[in-house]
Amino acid sequence: MRLDIARSRRALAALALVATAAAVPLLGQSQEPVDLQAIFKIKDEGLQRSKVMEITSYLTDVYGPRLTGSPNIRKAGEWAIKEMQGWGLANTKLEPWGPFGRGWSNDRFVAHMTAPATATLIGYPKAWTPGTNGPVKADAIFAALNSDRDLDTFRGKLKGKFVLTSAARPVTPHFEPEGRRYTDDELAARARQQVGPGGRGGGPGGPPPDANFATRRTAFLVSEGVAATIEPGRGDGGTVFVQSGGSRTASDPPTVPQIVMAVEHYNRLVRILDKKIPVTLELDVKNTFYDSDLNAFTVVGEIPGTDKADELVMLGAHFDSWHTGTGATDNAAGSAVMMEAMRILKATGLRLRRTVRIGLWSGEEQGLLGSRAYVTEHFADRNTMETRPAHAKFSGYFNVDNGTGAIRGVYLQGNEAVAPIFRAWMEPFANLGMTTLTIRNTGGTDHQSYDAVGLPGFQFIQDPIEYDSRTHHSSMDVYDRVQAGDMMQNAVIVASFVYNTANRADLLPRKPMPKPAPRPNTAQAR
Repeated sequence: MRLDIARSRRALAALALVATAAAVPLLGQSQEPVDLQAIFKIKDEGLQRSKVMEITSYLTDVYGPRLTGSPNIRKAGEWAIKEMQGWGLANTKLEPWGPFGRGWSNDRFVAHMTAPATATLIGYPKAWTPGTNGPVKADAIFAALNSDRDLDTFRGKLKGKFVLTSAARPVTPHFEPEGRRYTDDELAARARQQVGPGGRGGGPGGPPPDANFATRRTAFLVSEGVAATIEPGRGDGGTVFVQSGGSRTASDPPTVPQIVMAVEHYNRLVRILDKKIPVTLELDVKNTFYDSDLNAFTVVGEIPGTDKADELVMLGAHFDSWHTGTGATDNAAGSAVMMEAMRILKATGLRLRRTVRIGLWSGEEQGLLGSRAYVTEHFADRNTMETRPAHAKFSGYFNVDNGTGAIRGVYLQGNEAVAPIFRAWMEPFANLGMTTLTIRNTGGTDHQSYDAVGLPGFQFIQDPIEYDSRTHHSSMDVYDRVQAGDMMQNAVIVASFVYNTANRADLLPRKPMPKPAPRPNTAQAR
């Protein structure tokens, strides 16, 4: 961390010399003006007086995890609003959207093997699943339920038992480091445009899987009265990846308690059962459902513009997380960077021609629900492409949702016209490793809600660090995996891009308006 901060400070000193010497603030061959004096002020505030890790700690250590609909995300949102009000932001609020469905939280999880030996077991319940209604002590049984024939085999044999549903999974050593940064060659490859379809498609031969079997399996487990199902988690070394196992709709059919266990502990149970030795477990799982308010919310705040105040620039990140860690790299990191970028812009006192608005989204983990609802409410309906007046006044949206890693460039989302603009804006950050533009799209997060209705929406290229290998949706998604130096420079870069977007003469260029999204064929789906 110290090396990253020292590198950032050296970069700041170098930029001060450039800013002092620059008579005409034009960079490279682009005709896009860049105000280096303003960039210096942004770097000075963001690298010398950063609050980004303090924000991250509150969102994770104090208010994490932040599952949409849970009490924690509400408390986190109220804290964020109070912070932004303290910085002097305007129009701060929790803007409701919905319905999302019932909320859920895990309030207690204790698991032990009590026979043939005693051992504490690492595991987590799946979201939106019930608890055990107090401590339950029962035998474990291995029952791989992968077909209707398997259901018939175990019918009448599972009542009150803990059901292990998968075979033991081999665990192999990690010979390569899990954390890494992009190499120059990897960045160069990412910058190249892909040509042609991604693959032939079609997939393997054979009949399609039975889409309704999972529903029949759940109904079977409920009717059998199992104590809980237990399965091995993805990952190893104490890292457990967990998401959802139940429904947010109270009227949907019930399910049973579902536990994801650290693979090494799960494998031990399976090996003992394979030896025909009985295994007894004791679990105490308390999960709570919340039905009083089925809506979710977006955290919103603004810095009003001046002569172009009716035009808008937005920055954002998803505020929600899954429930096993504290939602640090996914995505307190992005939310903290965006909040810090707003704080920097306000603290520097730099003049912003357009209004700058932050949106921190809930429901992203369930399918970009919060940002889609916001875009529909304020800008356009993606199903009809019917636009609202604000659509024509919108310049651009910037998103961070790839963990803690340093920003190395921008995904252009197919927007060729914006490339020379962003290239000029990146030049002050080349000494921080931000050098790459790629025409490619990066999927799966909230900028897509804007792009889907023809608004310029962009995501940054970030070093992967341990995002996919350790922290994404896992029990190890905690504050200690977040890199302070990277976070500081990310907030500075975002603040600079937002500043440039707010103050350029014209709105950012747009791609052609998309066609309305195809509606699902409900008759075929039935």
